Amino acid sequence: MLNGRDPRIDFFRGLALIFIFWDHVPHNPLGLITLRNFGFSDAAEVFVFLAGFASVLAYGKVLQREGYWMACLKILRRTWVLYVVHIFLLALLMGIVFFANSHVETRDLVAEMGLTHFVTHPQQALTDELLLRFKPNLMDPLPLYIILLAGLSVVLPLMVRAPWAVVGVSLVIYLMAPWMGWNLRAIADGVWYFNPVTWQLLFVLGGAAAIYSQRPRVPETRSLYRQPLFVAAAFYVVVAGVITLSWLWPEVHDAVMPATLSNLLYPISKTDLSPVRLVHFLALAYVTAKLLPGRSWTQNPLAERVCQMGRYSLEVFCLGVVLAPLADMLNALADDAVTMQLLTALVGVVLMSALAAWLDFNRRLHQAARETALNR
Repeated sequence: MLNGRDPRIDFFRGLALIFIFWDHVPHNPLGLITLRNFGFSDAAEVFVFLAGFASVLAYGKVLQREGYWMACLKILRRTWVLYVVHIFLLALLMGIVFFANSHVETRDLVAEMGLTHFVTHPQQALTDELLLRFKPNLMDPLPLYIILLAGLSVVLPLMVRAPWAVVGVSLVIYLMAPWMGWNLRAIADGVWYFNPVTWQLLFVLGGAAAIYSQRPRVPETRSLYRQPLFVAAAFYVVVAGVITLSWLWPEVHDAVMPATLSNLLYPISKTDLSPVRLVHFLALAYVTAKLLPGRSWTQNPLAERVCQMGRYSLEVFCLGVVLAPLADMLNALADDAVTMQLLTALVGVVLMSALAAWLDFNRRLHQAARETALNR
């Protein structure tokens, strides 16, 4: 039975949103402690995997309770909402970036945010926006989510009944896509930065994990150090972390890294979700799940605020997209002083948390009003 809400999922979605915000504010010191600096994957993998996990949990429950057509209708309605949000958010982002750029002389925020296409070809850019081909920096995850969620309306019944069959087909498509050059078109004869043909595998794996998490399992009695899969996953996470940290010192990296291993490892494509990125995320997720098996650790004030952000991930993500260029503008006006960079990074997270708290407060008010009306 697909039911219930796991606060751990909300926590890691909220944490991914914080990392995404910090990663997209240039020169932000707190960006040095995000996931991308300690392994091959980053917050994007967390976001997509948990999007698949949460989507299958939510719409799988609708499928079981109300049937396929109602589940399909609700998925497509949510997809339409995401599409409208994408259009509105892009318009808002362009207005903010153009405003910020007029107040900053030390760098070109329009170019940094990938909005040059709109300046040079405004009519074509509007068409490309509607077709999801025009995606400035920070906006890439939302169109990817739109495509993946729309695809869920087709595969949800099979996902619930035979998740590993869906995973098998998804894996074949993932492996063939780079070889066949499968991707969607973007502006200027380009392709999507997040290739949905490959990233769909991570979304599907998240959905399969949701199905698996609802099934009864025999508790593991062996210690973690005696579980081969955990040891292998932890070893890979550590090695990936060491290699990633070595990139800070290119001379040391080039001297230590064997040429044969470098040829196998690089380039690590984010567009096509390179296998080393995929395996790193799966290993990291497995290790984290093993080290944090219960939910009690989410029951403290700080973790609860992060969980709250994860529950309203769409709204919080949109606010983060808007805040990033504003933070960059303030940092530039202060000559990128470290104090200002830290302040804008922390204030941004506080504002994102405040939005989530406000939305949660309103939800509880509406629930209380409904209960009062039903009891009359």
